[in-house]
Amino acid sequence: MPPSIVAEGLTRIYRVPERSAGLSASLRSLFRRREREVRAVDGVSFTIAPGEVVGFLGPNGAGKTSTLKMLAGLVHPTAGKVEVLGFRPAGRDPAYLKQMALVMGNRNQLAWDLPAGDSFLLQQALYGLPEADFQATRAAFSQLLDLDELLLRPVRNLSLGERMKVEIAAALLHRPRVLFLDEPTLGLDLEMQRRIRAFVKAYNQREGATVLLTSHYMADVEALCDRVILIDRGRIRFDGALAQLVARFAPHKRLSLSFQEGAGPRPEDLAAYGQLLESDGSSALLAVARDRVTTVVARALAELPVTDLSLTEASIEDVIQAAFREDPA
Repeated sequence: MPPSIVAEGLTRIYRVPERSAGLSASLRSLFRRREREVRAVDGVSFTIAPGEVVGFLGPNGAGKTSTLKMLAGLVHPTAGKVEVLGFRPAGRDPAYLKQMALVMGNRNQLAWDLPAGDSFLLQQALYGLPEADFQATRAAFSQLLDLDELLLRPVRNLSLGERMKVEIAAALLHRPRVLFLDEPTLGLDLEMQRRIRAFVKAYNQREGATVLLTSHYMADVEALCDRVILIDRGRIRFDGALAQLVARFAPHKRLSLSFQEGAGPRPEDLAAYGQLLESDGSSALLAVARDRVTTVVARALAELPVTDLSLTEASIEDVIQAAFREDPA
């Protein structure tokens, strides 16, 4: 089966005006405008298979949204090649537009003053959805997201979380095969984030849709993505399984030890078990290499006055921060 998305050397360069502050600089800019080049995306290449859910992660200004806009056909690449479902997105072929969706968490895409249900009808007309299919999809989405009451209210009267639910449902009414999600849970409370994640996961599993997700909430990534692509300053820094990312940038586990009162070992004695991160006499926190964990735990239980211990992984946030701190190869 051919890949859903192929990007080869994808590049987007913006020309940004520059001028100094002040009236004289403003007048000069009328006749001689200074510009500088900004490489928002710089030679990005990746392939995504049908049905994959991939996290596309990076700091602000890394090139994530520019890449998604090129994949969706909203922005033309400066250089490189991109195909989605065999189409060139910049061509805006109606056959392609009927098979993809772009949802941006910080953009309102529904009619502000109309009830959300009327916007759903507009989507039906735009995509030429048969009545039976439209009603079945609308009913399924309403059940999954509790939309029945929301569809009767103007979009402007919905809370942010309620609006994002109807935005995502509206974007998927035509059952796209490729879904680009740009910060879909931005600003939502924890419960609403969970509901949106569950809906996206259910949609992917039921439709076999390919999903490319950007998010600053690592809970979204952990819940939905087996693979992640890290981009920074327009270039890909990592592309692989989430487990590989953790193994590469978090080679240690954290071992927390509690000791019998008044019997805690000296910090210098704990150095033999791993890198000492914290110690207060009654407890200690060590960083232990993954391949030494079993041996170190056994030694600690046999040699130290341990009353309790626990092992934890580094958080995904810490792992990704470590990845971006590493100098590019």
